[in-house]
Amino acid sequence: METLDRYDVQILDELQADARLTNAELAQRVGLSAAPCWRRVRALEEAGYIKGYHAEIDRHRIGLGVLAFVRLDADRNTGERTREMEEAIRKIPEIVSCHYISGAGTFQLQVVTRDLDTFAQLARQVLINLPNVKDIHTSFSLGEVKASSSWPLGHLKA
Repeated sequence: METLDRYDVQILDELQADARLTNAELAQRVGLSAAPCWRRVRALEEAGYIKGYHAEIDRHRIGLGVLAFVRLDADRNTGERTREMEEAIRKIPEIVSCHYISGAGTFQLQVVTRDLDTFAQLARQVLINLPNVKDIHTSFSLGEVKASSSWPLGHLKA
């Protein structure tokens, strides 16, 4: 599956909005019968367009009140040292996303914790001691203006 047609894009759009739709509901929304819709969903999964289905959980309701953006500066940006950092970062559950970035710094992390004291402890005992870390720079979220787990698909509809 190299190209997506309008039905595929509609299926992706609908599943991003509500992944709990039954196949019958999904088929009705995109204008297909159930069997072809099911085959298309399976093809989208097999081709890697759909990577999984997840529940969106409110982090505040589960006690994760602090969201921090942490830039890690590496001491040296060599292949082996960077791989060591990546492996260590993957093992820390409080790091919910990590991006290798251009410009100042090496990695940009999104970190969640219960409170500021918990974050401070994580920063002092874990983050600064990651392999090859020279420095960390932290900004805290003061409130979410927009948070989405859906990708824009308008460019696929043209």
